[in-house]
Amino acid sequence: MDASVELVKRLLASVVHIHAEVPAAHPSARILGDERMGTGIIVDPSGLILTVNYVVMGGETIQVSFGKGRSQKAEIVAQDFEVGLALLKVKRTNLPAVPVASSDDLDRGEPVFALGATGPRERRVSGGLLTYLGEFEAYWEYLLDRSLVSSAANPGFGGGPLFTITGRLVGVVSLNLGEIMRVSLAIPGECYLANREEYLRHGRAVSRPQRAWLGVFAHPLDEGVVVAGLVPNGPGARSGIREGDVILSLDAHQVPTRKDLYLSLWRRGPGERIALEVMRDNELKRLDVTGGDRADFYKQIS
Repeated sequence: MDASVELVKRLLASVVHIHAEVPAAHPSARILGDERMGTGIIVDPSGLILTVNYVVMGGETIQVSFGKGRSQKAEIVAQDFEVGLALLKVKRTNLPAVPVASSDDLDRGEPVFALGATGPRERRVSGGLLTYLGEFEAYWEYLLDRSLVSSAANPGFGGGPLFTITGRLVGVVSLNLGEIMRVSLAIPGECYLANREEYLRHGRAVSRPQRAWLGVFAHPLDEGVVVAGLVPNGPGARSGIREGDVILSLDAHQVPTRKDLYLSLWRRGPGERIALEVMRDNELKRLDVTGGDRADFYKQIS
């Protein structure tokens, strides 16, 4: 890693450890657990902390630990269930913040480094190169138009910052990809910058059209998209979709790829009726599905 030790030490002061406790009854607890650890980065001296949504989703109590181990309660300011970011706030001012920057001017091969928290007092750093900048799709109904993939493996819990060697905060590390090649995925900074004002005012990105959500775990096949799993009691499970179904069309439009499925689905909104054709046990089935609202399904338990 080419970044100076002094620069890394200065930036580490802005990295926090997150500990979220989630009620067992929350729908995310079955998959993600009821106790979660994460990393965050202070992005405003007034107490705003940027992280990834899966760390704090459903959190009943969220504790943030600063560099010297001092802990403080945090509240969720905004959640973006489509991009995957979350914004927290602590009642503390004059914090060492790092401004978020766009990744638009970056290219493959540029050196970067990631910072992460592994405990209330422990911080780690990992260096590498950007290996891919572009579209990223995943099985949980997730698609980024632009992502940052680097050989700087996530050195701690998810939600930590990704920096250029000059100290520009250009992404939020979401997860490690692959078991052999330890590369990490980061959500680019412009995803936050484009929605920051709406996050602060409304708690979400209100100008983006709401997307229908099925609650399926989709994997691509040569002849379509197979349902490899379902969110328990999610809209897909309630509408009769089964594990093993191969989705062939949505609203009479063929969906030969996972991206086609997502883009077709997202033309509809929560509560709308969606016609699916699936292959089940070598028989063509037609299902009438009601699209769900992911944010409402995973909202905090009051």
